[in-house]
Formats: sequence, structure tokens, C-alpha cells
Amino acid sequence: MREQYATGGLSETELPAAPMDQFALWFKEAARDGDAVHEPNAMVVSTADAAGRPSSRTVLLKGFDERGFVFFTNYESRKAHELDANPYVSLLFPWHAVARQVIVSGTAERVGREETVAYFRTRPHGSQLGAWASAQSSVLTSRAELDRAYAELAARYPEGEQVPVPPNWGGYRVRPHTIEFWQGRADRLHDRLRYVRGPEGQGWRVDRLSP
Repeated sequence: MREQYATGGLSETELPAAPMDQFALWFKEAARDGDAVHEPNAMVVSTADAAGRPSSRTVLLKGFDERGFVFFTNYESRKAHELDANPYVSLLFPWHAVARQVIVSGTAERVGREETVAYFRTRPHGSQLGAWASAQSSVLTSRAELDRAYAELAARYPEGEQVPVPPNWGGYRVRPHTIEFWQGRADRLHDRLRYVRGPEGQGWRVDRLSP
């Protein structure tokens, strides 16, 4: 199975000096084409444990700025344990419908508690309960165990009552070292432009990579 891409290209002359400006532009376009790109904020997060064994999963991007990309998770999950042991991480935004992808390589660090609390307050009530009910990545005896935990929490914190933030739940910010923008082109001659962070205070350089 193979698809011939017929979209426009990506030129160095089109790029802003800061990669987050380019990401903001592509993200806005992906969100605008919502009928084509389902959940443009869905990204594949790849981590590795202390021994270098990798794992990947899809999470939702919850914010980005010049400091990096933010997502939230259970701090007892597999990804969190791996990030605590090995902070190097890769993010992949697979926008297949518009023949684009963005690959971020960098290091992750926990966000401040105030930022976690502020975001948690914006979550739907059911998602707040779910953060308590799920001991993410742990083994369950059955689905009933999870449903029972959720039901107990729903009875304790009915709709309209503030749910406290779990102490083992919070955010990570991925500080990018490189950000690659991939644009599909015909005959597999894709455009790959990669921003590389320079030494402190020296900004970013852009490399064109062979497809």
C-alpha cells in the first residue's frame, strides 16, 4: 500500500526563526482542517527505561509555548517511571490526512504543581474522577474493579462538587532539542526541515534532511 502525495512543499525561506512559531502555524491549520485531521493534538510519546528499552503510547497535547510541549499523566504510570529514570523523549504528531508530521526530540521535566492544579480544574468532572480511579499501567483483576472504583468516587464527589487533584497526577513539559517538520511530496521526495537548538543564547539552525 502506497500513496502518492500531491500537496505543496516546504521551503527554508518560508520558515520563521523559532520552531514553535512554525508549529503553531501547522497546528492551527491541522485544527482548522478538523474534518481531515482527527484530534490534531494527539501525539505519540516515546520513552525508554534506564536500560534503553523503548515504549510508545498516544496522549493529548495540552499546551505549548517557547518553553516546550505539555501533557498530563499519572506519575505512577509506565511512561512517568521511564521519564523519571531517563528524561529523553520523542513526540510524534502524525497528521496523515494532510501529509504532514512533526517530530520532537528533547527532555521532559515535571511542571509546577500550580500549573497542574490549574489544568485539572478545566477537565470534565468524569475525567477528574477517572484520574483517581485509574492506577495507570497497573494490572487489573477485571474491568469490574475499575468500574467499582469509579462508582465509589462518583458517589463521594457528585457532579458540581470540587474533586481534589490526585497527589500522583500531573504534567510534564518536553523541552525540545530538535523539531522536524515533514511535508509529503510526490515520488517520495519529501521535504524534511529540522530545527536544531544551538548553545544557550544562539537560537536555532535549520537543516534539510534527505527523505
